[in-house]
Amino acid sequence: MKPSNDSVDQVLRRDQHEPEFHQAASEVLESIKPALDQHPEYRSNKIVDRLVEPERVILFRVPWQDDQGEVHVNRGFRVEFNSALGPYKGGLRFHPSVNLSILKFLGFEQVFKNALTMTPIGGGKGGADFDPKGRTDSEVMRFCQSFMTELFRHIGASTDVPAGDIGVGGREIGYLFGQYKRLANRFEGVLTGKGLAWGGSLIRPEATGYGQVYFAIEMLKTRGLDLQGKTCLVSGSGNVAQYAAQKALEFGAKVISFSDSSGFIVDEEGIDRGKLDFIMELKNVRRGRIKEYVDRYPRASYRAADGSLDHNPLWDVKTDIALPAATQNEINGKDAENLVANGCICVSEGANMPSTPEAIDVFLDKGILLGPGKAANAGGVATSALEMSQNSMRLSWTREEVDRRLRDIMVNIHATSLAASEQYGAPGNLVVGANIAGFLRVANAMMDQGLV
Repeated sequence: MKPSNDSVDQVLRRDQHEPEFHQAASEVLESIKPALDQHPEYRSNKIVDRLVEPERVILFRVPWQDDQGEVHVNRGFRVEFNSALGPYKGGLRFHPSVNLSILKFLGFEQVFKNALTMTPIGGGKGGADFDPKGRTDSEVMRFCQSFMTELFRHIGASTDVPAGDIGVGGREIGYLFGQYKRLANRFEGVLTGKGLAWGGSLIRPEATGYGQVYFAIEMLKTRGLDLQGKTCLVSGSGNVAQYAAQKALEFGAKVISFSDSSGFIVDEEGIDRGKLDFIMELKNVRRGRIKEYVDRYPRASYRAADGSLDHNPLWDVKTDIALPAATQNEINGKDAENLVANGCICVSEGANMPSTPEAIDVFLDKGILLGPGKAANAGGVATSALEMSQNSMRLSWTREEVDRRLRDIMVNIHATSLAASEQYGAPGNLVVGANIAGFLRVANAMMDQGLV
């Protein structure tokens, strides 16, 4: 997927030190060429040139004080990328790796992902280079309050509706919402992922993982297959990984792995509901490391992360299905070759852009079913949109109602992406199909709204 059009060249020239954004933009812009060829009006109206530029980028300092009285200063961001379809929508990430390139890549992906859900939301992303790991609740609260003290003036239920992401869970959303309410003097659905007692939606914590599995099921159906009895490798151990595993188990799959930044575990006997409950308690309550799993279940194996390797040994384990749910670029070309060699037939991406361009090429060349993140992990933002709808109507749907709507959305995303891949000359290529389907919806809205 080498860049070869003027819009990609413009991105490379203008944003020279943003490799993650280059990768995301190059993939999308290369794959939508068939749509641009069929619709020359998009080129003449410079739709792509406008799409790759965020409508607004907000950068600010976040001063806060730890429990010992020491002052710290972090950098906060909000990238409001595109509002053609509705208010900006996308998560906040608190992690030391956060920078403008990563947030622009995430915000850019979010535009197309949100468009695929067919809900009225635009795309954005934000966060800070703050690490909540090892911080006390009071320190996290002070950071969140300082962060929101600046961000609140830029967001609103009809303007920009952030959510959680890596490092921003229910605790952080609560502190952020409390400060917003204090400053704005409004109780409104300005954040999603809220607590159930104060405007949150059932299924929201589970939605990305559930949707990832629903998308895998739809891909398997195209080959007359299902999840029953299939072995699944899961990476990560946060919400997405946990609930992807839970839903996979519900459909009869055998989940054998989890990981975190320290390493990964493999349990060839299978991680059943009891073992999964232990992992949830370990990660969500005790905030421990995944290696503690083998202390409880010694027949499992643990391998520490080794940054000197040119591949991730997790992806060199025999499996039928891969469910990457950790972070970007966690599967490189060699990992993809290992997955194929070990019998993998389907990859459904729960993380954002977890496969490198080289890995994507391997999967497509070998005929592996590949659900790209912007399609396969859209369940989270889809349910955030459902939370926004419930907030607007001042009501709360049942768990069954939200889950039904979520599955319907994921089925529709798969069908829409598959249809677009066939219409534009790449049948079965859901990377191309998802990019084109999302692009067309945003591009048409931009055309309707004029040069803004």
